[in-house]
Amino acid sequence: MKEIDFLNDLLPLKHKLYCLAQRITLDSLEAEDVVEDTLVRVWERRKTLTEVDNLEVYCLTICRNLALDRAERKDAQHATIDANFDAPADTTALPDAQLEADERLVWVRRSFETLPEKQRTALQLRDIEGHSYQEVATAMDISESDVKVTLHRARQALKDKLSHLRSHL
Repeated sequence: MKEIDFLNDLLPLKHKLYCLAQRITLDSLEAEDVVEDTLVRVWERRKTLTEVDNLEVYCLTICRNLALDRAERKDAQHATIDANFDAPADTTALPDAQLEADERLVWVRRSFETLPEKQRTALQLRDIEGHSYQEVATAMDISESDVKVTLHRARQALKDKLSHLRSHL
């Protein structure tokens, strides 16, 4: 791998790192600190990273580990998910339909936040950011089959919660 350039190689990863840290810590300020720490650590190690195959996965791994450490220390539980789940506003929707859609979105966010950290992280990396199973496994330091099982359980849990919501509407 070539020598790392901060502006071209690391800075473009900032948003992905933030989203991952946010999903783990459930705290936007903690997530910002985690991203900063991640970028600093990678930058300080830039000369030794010539054997790293995928810089993004390497950064995501460091970010995840730092976020887990902070989440354990702070026991963060109640922040909102950022705008990744926000659908574009439908300006033609009736006010009642828009209110119902907004309520569903809030419910999905809350349901997502109740998932265990491992499931939130796997969903973030695979379904939201679109990483391969192998990249998710590397970033989370688990096997590829464990990623698939974790994703299945997370999706099933969300599906169950959403069907419960529909039955109450």
